[in-house]
Amino acid sequence: MNYIYTSLISYLLGSINTAYFIAKAKGFDIRERGSMNAGASNIKVNLGWGYAIFTCLCDFLKTIIAMKLSSYLFPNDEIIPFLAGAMSIVGHIYPFYMGFHGGKGFACYIGMLLGLNWKFALIVMAIVALLTYVTNYIVVGTLTAITIVPLYYIYNKASIGIIVILVAIAALITYKHRVNIKRILNGTEIHAIEKKK
Repeated sequence: MNYIYTSLISYLLGSINTAYFIAKAKGFDIRERGSMNAGASNIKVNLGWGYAIFTCLCDFLKTIIAMKLSSYLFPNDEIIPFLAGAMSIVGHIYPFYMGFHGGKGFACYIGMLLGLNWKFALIVMAIVALLTYVTNYIVVGTLTAITIVPLYYIYNKASIGIIVILVAIAALITYKHRVNIKRILNGTEIHAIEKKK
């Protein structure tokens, strides 16, 4: 039952979609503009970096809160924080009140890493930033990060339950970025930083 309660609490917290509510306050549906994604990257395209950074921070925070709350309610279970983080990501991607059409989950993923091991999370964030700068595609950093993390926990001999959760979330986030991957291959993906001509 602990895992059921953790999943439900974390899903509901994760489903609070900051990008969606900011756009609504501005008079439009974020899912109808730009990349059609209810996340920080599309907020950046439509409203600028300030709103995007705020959206990221909220996505980090809701995931960390889900993890800390679940760990407080159900202590001494190493899987609980991983499950809580994962279900917060699921809630962000598939919020019930948005017709299960939310964001892509990467900001929440970083939030999960911050909640698990902030030092490791900063390293992952630095890698994402570097790869995004070099390639000018956010998705390259995203896919690299979600590959590194399970490998890190495998190397550190984490339990099979933890590995399964991390691999499953990596697969889900990869699936949600499938269109971005196709656009990179086709040369039509939006650049992270639009260079002045």
